[in-house]
Amino acid sequence: MVALTGAGLSTASGIPDYRDREGRWKRPQPVDHRDFLASAEVRRRYWARSFLGWPTIGLAAPGAGHQALAVLEARGHIALTVTQNVDGLHQKAGSRAVLELHGAIAEVVCLDCGRRHARTEVQDWMRAANPDAAYATARAAPDGDADAAAGFEQGFTPPSCPACQGRLKPDVVFFGDNVPKARVGAVNTAIDEAAGLLVIGSSLMVYSGYRFAEYAHRRGKPVMAINLGKTRADHLLAAKVEQDCGEFLWACSQSSGGWR
Repeated sequence: MVALTGAGLSTASGIPDYRDREGRWKRPQPVDHRDFLASAEVRRRYWARSFLGWPTIGLAAPGAGHQALAVLEARGHIALTVTQNVDGLHQKAGSRAVLELHGAIAEVVCLDCGRRHARTEVQDWMRAANPDAAYATARAAPDGDADAAAGFEQGFTPPSCPACQGRLKPDVVFFGDNVPKARVGAVNTAIDEAAGLLVIGSSLMVYSGYRFAEYAHRRGKPVMAINLGKTRADHLLAAKVEQDCGEFLWACSQSSGGWR
């Protein structure tokens, strides 16, 4: 199987998700790609909130579902895990065949010279430039964001590339941007070679994930889902389990019969 995972798999690790069981936004939409590129104030606000939110995602530990997928991969049941998450928890759990559809938030790229930096390093730069911010508190939000107090970003010094003083951006696909074509092609190829597609903890409301359910269905491959609540692909599903995805996967990985 090809596994396609979403935010519902990482909530057990303390990382909030975006949508409710009906697939509706639970909070404002994330930062828009074009706004981030065009506005210094948007970048300031993003990095100020990310400074507070990074520990939630950077220190998160894999949940039972991540660990179960690593076990199932080792047994030959999962050919590829395609994750819509940017938290790196599949790799921490031991999965080796992982494609990060939306990138990895632990990496930062300079938009002007292309140099790459570790997010932990960027966090240190922001702490040094904003010593008072280290004492602020905020409620965790999805994907390393945080709900900071009103006006917190005022006066915050965002990071810049030490090589060229250019604009820094986490190496992730922001809302409104496109997933690189090479990644889409790699997932489609994996689906062609697999027995089917298993959707885990995702409502598939974003087209970047939903397209693979459509593709698998067109190719005559069964599409199954483990998800609490509706998905955009409910009409395409050959089977659906409405249970906590982590608990269900862990039970599957621990059963003597393995995967069926």
